[in-house]
Amino acid sequence: MALFRPGPAVAAISGSVGGTVFARNRFGAYMRNRTTPVNPQSPRQVAARTRIGFLAEQWRETPVTAAMRTAWGVYASGISMQNKLGDDIAITGFNAFIMGNAVKLINGSDFVENGPTVIGLPAQDPLFACELSAANGITVTFDDTFEWADEDDAYLSIEIGKPQSPTRNFFNGPYRWELGIAGDSVAAPTSPDGPTAVTGWTLLAGQVAWCRARILREDGRVSKVFGAHPVTIAA
Repeated sequence: MALFRPGPAVAAISGSVGGTVFARNRFGAYMRNRTTPVNPQSPRQVAARTRIGFLAEQWRETPVTAAMRTAWGVYASGISMQNKLGDDIAITGFNAFIMGNAVKLINGSDFVENGPTVIGLPAQDPLFACELSAANGITVTFDDTFEWADEDDAYLSIEIGKPQSPTRNFFNGPYRWELGIAGDSVAAPTSPDGPTAVTGWTLLAGQVAWCRARILREDGRVSKVFGAHPVTIAA
């Protein structure tokens, strides 16, 4: 389904109508024929669907209670996300529950039943940066004075985009989760972290890849994605 922003004719459109896909990159709006992607049922795809299915079941059943669902709804009403056109949109308590807890599960943490009592998204880290090496993997720089670093069950969750030709200057996916740097109330992580071997993609020296991250707090609040800068892969 496409999203339209009304204007003198149509001011903006994103999505698909019939056999045509409308999208936008840094050079402006464009159209292309719609294609049906191959579904290889990869282990990563199956794992992602399993996580979402598990959380959807938990939302409807014990131990998540009606009061907990209401708390997630209150939290969701106080935040906003953006759609494909960059417009702020309201989300539901169910959306917020899935959004935060899906990141929890992929980082190896237990899901959170109770809705957050703090209203607002975690701040993005302006110091976040990655270095990539074909031999050594990923080294992450971050602001280790942020509150998540001193909080158990909080994470800096990091994804790496599929490596590209060095001539590529725009990238919109796919990304794969690579690692989570865990907060610790006793021994907080310090920057930089790594190098850590990369398992999501094969890194080749001279290619470029995009890294991005989200901050996940213990109570299930998760920041918007930040980073997404191209990095030249070293030898």
